[in-house]
Amino acid sequence: MTDSDLAVLDAASVPVDKFREYLLTKGQRLTRERMIVVEEVFADHEHFDSDQLIERLSHRTDGRRVSRSSVYRILTLMVDAGLLRKVARPSGREVYEHDYGYPQHDHLICSGCGSLIEFHNESIARLIQEVASQHGFLMTSHRLEVYGTCEACRRPKTRRFRKLDMI
Repeated sequence: MTDSDLAVLDAASVPVDKFREYLLTKGQRLTRERMIVVEEVFADHEHFDSDQLIERLSHRTDGRRVSRSSVYRILTLMVDAGLLRKVARPSGREVYEHDYGYPQHDHLICSGCGSLIEFHNESIARLIQEVASQHGFLMTSHRLEVYGTCEACRRPKTRRFRKLDMI
């Protein structure tokens, strides 16, 4: 299952409005820089790291720029607000994904190339809920990250023979 296989859920409000509401609870306001970052992050649904977002922002032609340090601070605020969540990669580098307006899903993460495969499995969701209930635990959400090796990384390496090897 790929990103396009998971349908986007109807959200009660657009991400900018949800972020504005969150900031108000913290006594902060939605600045121009914060608005630019939220708009850029939700322009498409792709996993990204902070450097990739900074690169995307640097290519804007409308003259609206955001400093690197502001991007880091804003991403942290967006995670705290429930708009984004971090997904760990085997390299140790975390990527962000949409958490708001996107259905519950889990990840298969390749330890070789770092690729992410999103999937949703109702049986897994029910099992996790059942285990939580057995322990008297009120579950609000779950995150499942399965690490292994993707099909492409498991393929045997093809060796190119030199002419001298064929003698």
